[in-house]
Amino acid sequence: MKKTLLLGLVLMAGIACKEKAEKKSEEKTTHTLFVGTYTNGDSEGIYKYTLDVATGALGTQELAAKLKNPSYLKISEDKDNLYAIQETGDFDSLGGGVTAFRLKDGALEVQNSKGTQGNGPCHVSLSEDGYLAAANYGGGNVALYQLNDDGSLAGEPQVIDHKILDTTRTSRAHMAKFTKDGLFVADLGLDGIKRYKRKGDQYVVGDQASIDLAAGAGPRHFTFGKDGSILYVINELNSTVSVFEKDSQGSYQEIQTESTLAEGYTEKSYCADIHLSPDGKFLYGSNRGENTIVIFDVDQESGKLTLVGRESVRGDWPRNFSLDPTGEFLLVANQRSDNIIVFKRDAEKGTLQFLSETNLGSPVCIAFLN
Repeated sequence: MKKTLLLGLVLMAGIACKEKAEKKSEEKTTHTLFVGTYTNGDSEGIYKYTLDVATGALGTQELAAKLKNPSYLKISEDKDNLYAIQETGDFDSLGGGVTAFRLKDGALEVQNSKGTQGNGPCHVSLSEDGYLAAANYGGGNVALYQLNDDGSLAGEPQVIDHKILDTTRTSRAHMAKFTKDGLFVADLGLDGIKRYKRKGDQYVVGDQASIDLAAGAGPRHFTFGKDGSILYVINELNSTVSVFEKDSQGSYQEIQTESTLAEGYTEKSYCADIHLSPDGKFLYGSNRGENTIVIFDVDQESGKLTLVGRESVRGDWPRNFSLDPTGEFLLVANQRSDNIIVFKRDAEKGTLQFLSETNLGSPVCIAFLN
């Protein structure tokens, strides 16, 4: 009886080991990513790479789609579609454009393209219920498209015009993002995050119409922490990160502002992108000029920031950066030095370690498929 029991245990252990080995062999060893570029030089549009998770090296470059100035990319949550801004002023008579692609076996198939109703679109985002928002920096407005069931762009957009909000300053809509509370739009020229709420199939001014920042701050991009109760805004013109906390009425109030630049740095520098680590413990921002990624520790109770340090991007003009889905790697697109830098991220300290470099003309946006 004992021998039979022992034999059974040995067989079970063997089966478990085999299943574990098979599972490990099936684990993903690469991530697929797409890179948007400016096409006034060597680049032709959107490029596809694989990231080797063992080495941090980017695989063979593949031109995924020819497109003029696809400077911002967004992949749908279900991974079925990719959307690309065409940051131009001549897509049509009104300005730039946005193109919807179908993702099929990792390849891009064009669905359709439409104008964004303004010059120089620079950001695109998606809602959970079938809307797309394109922010027009030059046009000073936001175009909101409904999406068809297949992800293509439907009909004519609702246009939210920021130019009518202020007669003394020039509107520069730089980012729009949907949340469960509505639509938030960063306007660099108006020094504010404008808020809108859904009413029927339209978006109207929200209860807190504007989250105001210091004059001349130039809010560019933003992200949310603690399930939306904390808002982090990176300000392009005064090189700061502002922290806002949501109050009991649903309005955001400023609780902290921190410089992104090293003490004593006096040259010109302009912030660009901002991201939280997947676990919400660290906040990263890019400095164009100082050419660094600034790293902050995030207090898990208050949401406030403490400086950890900064890392050189080993290039010039880090317009955009992205963390891979696991948060293990951070990739930087250096627009002017024509390179992509891969860093390994220390999950405990938040610090970055250089791994590899890949050359690409004018990379400006990195979007992970998986």
